[in-house]
Amino acid sequence: MSGATPTDSPNPWVADHIRRFEETGGVPRPGIRDLLLTTRGRRSGVLRRTALAYVADGEGADAAYVLTASNAGAGQHPAWYLNLSADPAVTLQVAAETFPALARPATPAETERLWPLVVAAMPSYAAYRDAAGRTAGREVPLVLVTRRDAATRG
Repeated sequence: MSGATPTDSPNPWVADHIRRFEETGGVPRPGIRDLLLTTRGRRSGVLRRTALAYVADGEGADAAYVLTASNAGAGQHPAWYLNLSADPAVTLQVAAETFPALARPATPAETERLWPLVVAAMPSYAAYRDAAGRTAGREVPLVLVTRRDAATRG
């Protein structure tokens, strides 16, 4: 992604979280692993940034960051998920490190394996998944994000 400054989430809580993340150099909230995800708007082309909780799948440089497109149980996918579905080249900031990455939806087998890890890290995701299914029949996707250099190896 270019060096353009991203537009932060219009959600006031998320925008405040992004500010705190930057002010602390990405020091995580107690018990929660956070990152900043920058996507390119699928219609506008504008860089968009949001703060998300994640779990790691694997270790080291080849690990995937697992994101949950819960949208707090709403009936539609979050904008960041729609954006990375249109353009999987994203930027992550984890702690003080920022790097290019590639995103893709988890396969059904990966989702089955990873969902218990996601709920263990953030128990509220179970309720969000139930709510999304009840209100719109929406399946909550998991997204695997890997460093661009790791994604292109092998």
